[in-house]
Amino acid sequence: MRIHALPDDVLTRARALAGADAHHELHAESPGAPLRCCLRKAGPGEPVVLFRHTPATGRGPYEELGPVFAHAEPCAGPATTRGFPEAFRHSPRTLRAYTAEGRIHGGEVVAPEHLDDRVAAWLDDPEVAAVQVRSVSHGCFLFAVTRD
Repeated sequence: MRIHALPDDVLTRARALAGADAHHELHAESPGAPLRCCLRKAGPGEPVVLFRHTPATGRGPYEELGPVFAHAEPCAGPATTRGFPEAFRHSPRTLRAYTAEGRIHGGEVVAPEHLDDRVAAWLDDPEVAAVQVRSVSHGCFLFAVTRD
């Protein structure tokens, strides 16, 4: 399983527009915000940008737009691209499986202790190209998962 944080081009654009319009808010800090650049929680004093994002996984009527946080300045990215990020294991997650054509293939809400197993099960289905992991409460995109 391979974890995908937000792509560099998306982050570069969001950082360049931070504070420039209503869709790219710059915050001096937002402790605990789930950062999609490095897949951890923001700490005190870390400037972040809050912006709209549509993941590439879903296309056509399955495209979803939602808010995401990232560091306001470039960071080192995720510590690893293997395994479910520990910072996002604290609560249930919505998993949405997509085909290579961007069509939704299925989805479910999963308890934290079953996340690895359920993502692996979706990826065992040959029709599934990627799984989006989302917040249950707000529906926000957290990250995508594909096969190695």
